[in-house]
Amino acid sequence: MLNGRAGISPEMAIRLSIAFDTSAESWLNQQSQYELWHAEQHRKELKVKKLVAA
Repeated sequence: MLNGRAGISPEMAIRLSIAFDTSAESWLNQQSQYELWHAEQHRKELKVKKLVAA
């Protein structure tokens, strides 16, 4: 999420990679890591039952 607004799309990642001479993958990885971190902040609110192998 760039500037707290919208996530980085693949096209924006390519644009950023050109502008900063980096890889598009690095921008998408950063976006993914941010989203995962944000989701982890709400882990305790998730109501999930563990599955048990039969």
